[in-house]
Parts: sequence; C-alpha cells; structure tokens
Amino acid sequence: MGIFNRRKNESAGPVYVWARPEMMVTFRAEIMPGRGREERTFRIKDVKPNGRVVLYDFPDEHREGEFEKINFLRDLAK
Repeated sequence: MGIFNRRKNESAGPVYVWARPEMMVTFRAEIMPGRGREERTFRIKDVKPNGRVVLYDFPDEHREGEFEKINFLRDLAK
C-alpha cells in the first residue's frame, strides 16, 4: 500500500530550526529566579534531531520553551 511506503520528501519546504550549535541562549527568568541575565545565559553545544539542545557547562537536554525569545539586535552597540 502506498501510505506505508512513503518516504520523507526532503523538498517539502523549510524545516523549522530554532537553534544552532554555538548560539547563546538565555533561560527564562521564571526558570532561574534570582539570577541575572549573564548567569542564565549559556552556549549551545549540540542540537538533537528532536529539537532539544545540549548546553556547555549545564546538564541535561532542554527545549525551546525554557529559553527567552531570541533577540538578534540585543547585543548590537547603540
């Protein structure tokens, strides 16, 4: 039957990727209360196929919802 033999179509469109290795991410303040932004910011070591990330110097895998929305303009000099 055709529905069981379907292969993933790689040209089906863009894949949503929220993170890449070596990016900086910041945990939401609700997850780490009492810590400043610098203490909640970590660099991504690896991105898993399921969308979770592994961080340098922080244990376990983490999902997108644990982090603040990424603001690419935040670190630009005014």
